[in-house]
Amino acid sequence: MKTQMKRWKQYAALGAAMLVLAPATALAHREAGQAAGFLSGLAHPVSGLDHVVAMIAVGLWGAVLGPPAIWVLPVAFPVVMALGGLMGLLGFPLPGVEIGIAVSAIVLGAMVLAQLRPPLWVAAALVAFFAIFHGHAHGRELPEGTSALLYSLGFVIATGLLHLVGILLGEAHRWSAGRQTVRAAGGGVALAGLFFLWRAVA
Repeated sequence: MKTQMKRWKQYAALGAAMLVLAPATALAHREAGQAAGFLSGLAHPVSGLDHVVAMIAVGLWGAVLGPPAIWVLPVAFPVVMALGGLMGLLGFPLPGVEIGIAVSAIVLGAMVLAQLRPPLWVAAALVAFFAIFHGHAHGRELPEGTSALLYSLGFVIATGLLHLVGILLGEAHRWSAGRQTVRAAGGGVALAGLFFLWRAVA
């Protein structure tokens, strides 16, 4: 019980730190286009439900897998997503971005639903692969006249916060009733992904 309480306190502290750092970074860059760039990046991941459910699913799956995946997956996703964002910023072509985002929700949701536990490197590689599509979508939608660096920082921080939401929700799988709730959440993400896929190919 003490171990669980300690872990929850660590998650809360991490979330609080990220929330404090986000506005602090924005306030430190009030020059024209810079604060706007950061805030635009911070808002972009939550402006589309397809991004939101997939990023929460990363945290859910990490929580289901437990340490060290609970930290590895939410770190791997933003790091590789930043690379995908750079590709988008530079105009590097990446076919099927919307399809890739939809499939990420389907696959990650299914992993949570089925409680699948592949080797850590397989899980990390899968998450990293899908992160490229999400990052590319963010990068190619950089608002004109804003700071690309701060915009990228914004969407990486927002992504981390969504992962944290998934982790906190996923911790409920430690209890019998919570396990079914987490699985149901995974199923919901997968179903949402199917809708996004239908919309992307329609």
